[in-house]
Amino acid sequence: MGDPAGRAPEAPGTGHVLGVDSGGSGLRLAVARADDATRPLARRTSHEPVRTGPAGIDAEHLLTQLLPAAAELAREVGADGFTAVCVGAAGMASLGEELRARLPAALATAFGVRQLALAADAVTAYAGALGQRPGAVLAAGTGAIALGTDLTPEGGWRRADGWGHLLGDCGGGAWIGRAGLEAALRAYDGRPGGSAALLTRAEAVFGPVTELPVALYPRPDRPAVLASFAPEVARCAIADDTVALGILRAAAGHLADAAAAVCPPGAGRAVACTGGLFGMGDILLAPLRRALVERLPEAELTSAAGSPLAGALTLAAALAGDRLTLPAEGKLLQITRLAPG
Repeated sequence: MGDPAGRAPEAPGTGHVLGVDSGGSGLRLAVARADDATRPLARRTSHEPVRTGPAGIDAEHLLTQLLPAAAELAREVGADGFTAVCVGAAGMASLGEELRARLPAALATAFGVRQLALAADAVTAYAGALGQRPGAVLAAGTGAIALGTDLTPEGGWRRADGWGHLLGDCGGGAWIGRAGLEAALRAYDGRPGGSAALLTRAEAVFGPVTELPVALYPRPDRPAVLASFAPEVARCAIADDTVALGILRAAAGHLADAAAAVCPPGAGRAVACTGGLFGMGDILLAPLRRALVERLPEAELTSAAGSPLAGALTLAAALAGDRLTLPAEGKLLQITRLAPG
C-alpha cells in the first residue's frame, strides 16, 4: 500500500510513534520519538469506552475517537505522520476481527503508518511492566489475566485465566466483589460463612440486599458493578473482618496460581503486577507476595515499570527500530507491515 499523503519513508528508528490503549475506562493515546519511547511528548484521553457489538469491538467507534485525537497529537508535536503505531485493546484476542480488518488501511491513509501492532491489552500491560525481557505479568482490575513468555518462538506466549467474570477472572475485582456480596447474603440468611460487616456495607452501597438480584442480573455492565464492591471488601478486611480477610487471601491464591502457570522456568525470571486492583495496597499485596514466593521461589518479584499505554509506545518504538523481541503470535500480538506502493 502506498502513502496517499506522499510522505517520504522514515529511516528505521526515527520519526514519531503512536501508542493507543483502549479499555473499560476509555481510550488513551500518547506520542513519542521512535528513539525515546520512555518520554511521551503529548497525550490525549477519551473517557468514552469503545463499544462492543455482535461483530466484536466496534472499529468505527474506535476510529471516530482515535483519528481526530491522533491528528491533534501529530500537530502538537510537529509530526508528519507516525512511523509505527501500536493499538492495545481489551478483548483484542477474541473480539478484534473488525479492528484487524479496518485499522491498517485507516491508519496508513491518515498518517502514513508503515508498521502496525495490534495487541491484546495483556500484551501491552506486559510491555509496559517488563519491557522486552522474559518473565510474567499479572494484570488485575475488574478481571484478571496472567501472561508470560521466554521470548522464544517455540515458547511464544503463555496465558492463564482472563476468561471473564462468569468462567474465570479468579481473584480479580469482579470475583472479589461477588464473593463479598455472597458473604453479605449469607449473613442476611443466617447461613455459615456470612459477614455482618459486609452485609452492612452492601446495604449502604446497593440498598436492601433482597433487591440485589433484580438490580444486578439484567445489567450489561455486571462485571464492573461487582468489582465496585471490591473496595468495600478491602475496607472490611482492614478492619479485621475475618470473612473479608479470607476472601482476599483466596483472591491472592488464585492470582498467584495464574502467574505460576505462565512464568517461564529459570531463576531470575521477573514477575510484575499491574492493574487497578493492586491499588488496594498491602491488604491484598501481602498475601499475594507470600503466595507467589510459595509457588515461584526462584522468580524475581518486581513492580511494573509502566502502564499499558507505556507498553504500547514501547512496542511501537520497537517496531520502528526493527528490534521487537516479544513474540508476534496469532491474535495476542499481530504485526502488519504496510509496504510502500
